Amino acid sequence: MQRAGAEMLRDADWIIPVPLHRWRLLKRRYNQAALIAKKISEKPGAPSYMPDVIERTIPTKALARLTARQRAAVVHDAFIVSRRYRSIIQGKKIVICDDVLTTGSTVGACTRLLHACGAERVDVLVAARTAQALPANKNDGKAR
Repeated sequence: MQRAGAEMLRDADWIIPVPLHRWRLLKRRYNQAALIAKKISEKPGAPSYMPDVIERTIPTKALARLTARQRAAVVHDAFIVSRRYRSIIQGKKIVICDDVLTTGSTVGACTRLLHACGAERVDVLVAARTAQALPANKNDGKAR
């Protein structure tokens, strides 16, 4: 990931993991996006690891079987920028780190928040990208 994201990491100020809700973190005991972001930040010249800039305030359900539209609706208001960072985001170049990108709804919601607080640039670095979004059942609108 460091090689793949070298250009965006080179001049970034911060690397921010996509957060888990505190209940999911307690259950799982780790946040894979945070582990990846922390490791990337340890390289000399890497952006500062900032794990608590974005908070997941709503314990969203698992997104794995949802359509793109359903995912976007679920994560729409699920995140906030922590109060203590709102005034210092202005002009920052930020890399959001996540483990898997499916539709982009989660990182999209995080990106919009950071831009709204004045981030100069927000890039996304992910470990994996799904081949395609899961198909929905056309009869009932629910994901399979």
